[in-house]
Amino acid sequence: MMRVAVTYENGNVFQHFGHSEKFKIYDVEDGHIIKADVIDTNGQGHGALVGFLQAQEVNAVIAGGIGGGAQQALAAASIDLYGGVTGSADEAVKDLLNGTLKFNPDVACSHHDQQHGHGEHHCGSHGCGGHQ
Repeated sequence: MMRVAVTYENGNVFQHFGHSEKFKIYDVEDGHIIKADVIDTNGQGHGALVGFLQAQEVNAVIAGGIGGGAQQALAAASIDLYGGVTGSADEAVKDLLNGTLKFNPDVACSHHDQQHGHGEHHCGSHGCGGHQ
């Protein structure tokens, strides 16, 4: 079985991994979704989210924008990342299973620009929280 988590908001892929308040977690077997649950992250930030996903035994994440630090943490946790995805969460998972998911392997949060090339992410320096 495979378990896929999608950053989730109003049925769609939420565009900022680090601010995801919900994930929709899909259990996949033999190429079919057998179960899907929306799970609240309880306001956990970037670093804790990866641990949260590990605790849920997630194998892959579908997200919109995601910062470098979170990408590295997912990679360290052996969780596959499909970033830069927009639109319906359910459709994204179906596309992943069909091998037709359009994702961006070089995705990054657009408002971080290139100044954070060293992989660190300090929200305080540019106020991530202001993008509501």
